[in-house]
Amino acid sequence: MANIKVAESAGFCFGVKIAVDSAVDAGKKFGKAYTNGPIIHNKQVVQFLEGLNVKELRSYDQLKRGDTILIRSHGVPPKTERMLHQLGVNVIDATCPFVKKVHEKVKQLVEEGYYVVIIGEEGHPEVIGILGHLEEAGGKGIVVENMEDLIRKFPRRNKVGVVAQTTQNEEFFEEAVGYIASNVEELKVFNTICDATSVRQEEVKRLAKEVDLMIIIGGKHSGNTRRLAQISKALNPNTYHVEKADELDSDWFKNAENIGVSAGASTPDWIIKEVVKRIKEITG
Repeated sequence: MANIKVAESAGFCFGVKIAVDSAVDAGKKFGKAYTNGPIIHNKQVVQFLEGLNVKELRSYDQLKRGDTILIRSHGVPPKTERMLHQLGVNVIDATCPFVKKVHEKVKQLVEEGYYVVIIGEEGHPEVIGILGHLEEAGGKGIVVENMEDLIRKFPRRNKVGVVAQTTQNEEFFEEAVGYIASNVEELKVFNTICDATSVRQEEVKRLAKEVDLMIIIGGKHSGNTRRLAQISKALNPNTYHVEKADELDSDWFKNAENIGVSAGASTPDWIIKEVVKRIKEITG
């Protein structure tokens, strides 16, 4: 049987656990609840919650006075939260505390007169929420996804402030900040990449170099999981990103004696265990 090394930090982070626990509690307490989009980017968890009658909201028109809705871990713009309260629904805020910290830093930068550069994925729910808080504070800014994006969009401003989507790649963040620093008079940087993201990325960097094959587990729509897979693939071409155990291909494991496993922050423990069990069966 192959030697399987599972990254220590693989799986649910603090913020995701809060969101999922809140959803489970809401399902049990109210018998029915909604989430404004998937509570986290993991299909299997979303399906599990549907079994508790906690369902993804398709349209705000579905909501009736007295209904319960959870604001998911990614957060929302302030105007969305206001609108929900105006509808007379019971709002449970399951926004990750690290995401709320980004909102606070954006507000601070605007108050201090900085133009804001958000390092993150345009269109990602977390970034939409951050932009909403920027707009609410009366500030101006841009979202940049990569260096090409940054160079193309870079504003000619004297004062620039920087924040990051909490699940961003640390290396890109550092490279982007270096470029901005050499092109502005005054720069203020808040590294808002959460600890859980940084730890996972560092673990994957170490593990990918030590093994013959890497398996990264998590939702295909999960930004933090995709970045783990990208980091791993850059260091170990034999890297595969799967959502669940039945996606594993026995051909991948031929001649692989040491196998590394990690998982995104929105991947539940039971899926990791199922994948490890299947790897043991394949290599056994």
